[in-house]
Amino acid sequence: MKGKELGRIAVLGAGKIGESLIAGLVDSGLVAREQVVATAKHPERLEALQSRLRIKTLLDNAAAVRGASVVILAVKPQAMEEVLREIRGRVTRRQLVLSVAASVDTAFIEKRLGPRVPVVRAMPNTPCLIGQGMTVIAGGRLAREAHLDEARRVFLPLGRCLALEERHLDAVTALSASGPAYLYVVIESLAEGGVKVGLPRDVATELAAQMVLGTAGMVLASGEHPAKLKDAVTTPAGCTIDGLLALEEGGLRVTLIRAVVRAARRAGELLHG
Repeated sequence: MKGKELGRIAVLGAGKIGESLIAGLVDSGLVAREQVVATAKHPERLEALQSRLRIKTLLDNAAAVRGASVVILAVKPQAMEEVLREIRGRVTRRQLVLSVAASVDTAFIEKRLGPRVPVVRAMPNTPCLIGQGMTVIAGGRLAREAHLDEARRVFLPLGRCLALEERHLDAVTALSASGPAYLYVVIESLAEGGVKVGLPRDVATELAAQMVLGTAGMVLASGEHPAKLKDAVTTPAGCTIDGLLALEEGGLRVTLIRAVVRAARRAGELLHG
């Protein structure tokens, strides 16, 4: 159902995530195309956005934020300082600044934008591109519940959205934002196993990918602990237990845990190179 429009939206640094946000907002009816402006560093990127989304584009970040209800910072962490310097004094307490940059906390943004500007930090993931994303939002010092509600409206067209305390955001980055890369490796490996036992590669890939999709759906729909769902598949003296034993011997469980821990550590360092 289409809800009340959000008002004018400015997306600064419209890469893949920024583009998916714009598409989701327009398709859901929360914002009209003529109410969106996007910026990028390179003219060819702006031309591509204009062609695909039929929106206004600019090279000038300061001009883009003028009159916007929501300003979305979708730039890389290393570019954040420069962009904030460009828009300082151009955003006010009547606007919501919504950042999707990894590692950049709300205090960093608030300090550089000046007093009284509400900031919400968000961490989406790439499945937002197909409307199956997971986004976590966290409010800064000046963000109120109304600002979080507005941020939820931005991300809900792209999948699920949760609100957490900001101290969890590096962990969220490591798990749900980096996690698709881990699962691509899992899907690829399972498909290779299918090829090893005689399946055509395209069939093995489709079986593995749909199985992962359905399994994730079972976890979300049932609310059961994954271990309980695993036990329901594992019949006594069956083939599944042999496969699970092979996973334990290979250290899959510990390896995945370590992947999240290392990525979380790195997420806290991105802003400083």
